[in-house]
Amino acid sequence: MLKKFFFFIYVVFFKNTPEDYRPYALFFPALRAFLVRNYLKSCGKKLRVKKGAEISPNSSIGYDSELGTRSMIQANVTIGDHVIMGPDIKIYSRNHKDDRIDVPIQVQGKHYLSTKIGNDVWIGANVIITAGVTVGNHCIIAAGAVVTKDVADYSVVGGVPAKLIRMRNE
Repeated sequence: MLKKFFFFIYVVFFKNTPEDYRPYALFFPALRAFLVRNYLKSCGKKLRVKKGAEISPNSSIGYDSELGTRSMIQANVTIGDHVIMGPDIKIYSRNHKDDRIDVPIQVQGKHYLSTKIGNDVWIGANVIITAGVTVGNHCIIAAGAVVTKDVADYSVVGGVPAKLIRMRNE
């Protein structure tokens, strides 16, 4: 019940408080992080939550990671340690079913999948990560990329759909 309270307080009152680089931000960044940390399924220390970030209570985030400005993260998403996010990223964990052509897509229901982001990942601005994707450790997702397939460890990917640009460990 307390988790629902923290979620409500965050969404209604503190989600859109001033960003940490503003001189008038005061205590708001710390309060956003406190509220989110206390409503998530699990959360590591040193969480940073930027203005307007939305994350489902049924998600997890690791140590020293951040939620980017106006990010949107659905349920069943696991985010590792030391993950940084640019603004306006979307991480999905569900999608509409479209198997039948005799029934409108709108009424076919949804697929619920787990989406995972590894450790030490940099997700650029305006990235979309689709449901069920696993992003490996030490990856960079270039700004504007749409990630539709799993990304191997140490990969740098970009584009629509995202393709391998180079490996960080070569």
